[in-house]
Amino acid sequence: MTPKTLFHYWRSSSSWRVRWALELKGLKPEMVHVNLLDGETETPAHLQRNPMGFVPVLEASPGKYLIESVAILEFLEELVPSPQLYPGDAYKKAHIRSLVEIINSGIQPLQNLSTLDHYSEDEEKRKEWSRFFVKRGLHAYEDLCKKSAGKFSVGDEITAADLFLIPQLYNALRIGLSLSDFRILEKINENALATPAGKASVPEKYKPS
Repeated sequence: MTPKTLFHYWRSSSSWRVRWALELKGLKPEMVHVNLLDGETETPAHLQRNPMGFVPVLEASPGKYLIESVAILEFLEELVPSPQLYPGDAYKKAHIRSLVEIINSGIQPLQNLSTLDHYSEDEEKRKEWSRFFVKRGLHAYEDLCKKSAGKFSVGDEITAADLFLIPQLYNALRIGLSLSDFRILEKINENALATPAGKASVPEKYKPS
């Protein structure tokens, strides 16, 4: 089975996670940009792919769609086992999943556009809201990875944890948080973005012209 199409948005952190995993796994599906800002995710065509109206969506094979970045990464891990996104023994894999979930469930839903739109139309209030939850989550992430971090979040190889962390740090910078408060994460960010797959998957590579 070879993934056929990735429906994504260039600056979506969830989309970036999947683009990065695809690069690591050497998979090259067609990339279809779906604009989050103009209602394209709410069209009947996209809602058939994902009833939640989110990106990314991976067409795993013709007519078979997968949603949610965690599920897509685990599918890619089974499809192409190496390099591993969840290496190691049961404890190490669970530790990686814990770091993933700090970002995925502890931060991401609170900074989504749908949440912010419901909260306020005031741009500064939206940023203040996001900064509070992002800062809280990143402090927890750094505390948890203090003992496991090497070049990356867990040792010296990229794992799924980094694919969730780095896009979140990109978002943190966009809302005015300094990474100088997160020395371990700042170094992980530098190391991860210097890798070939990191460079190839960054949002600017996919920004519509």
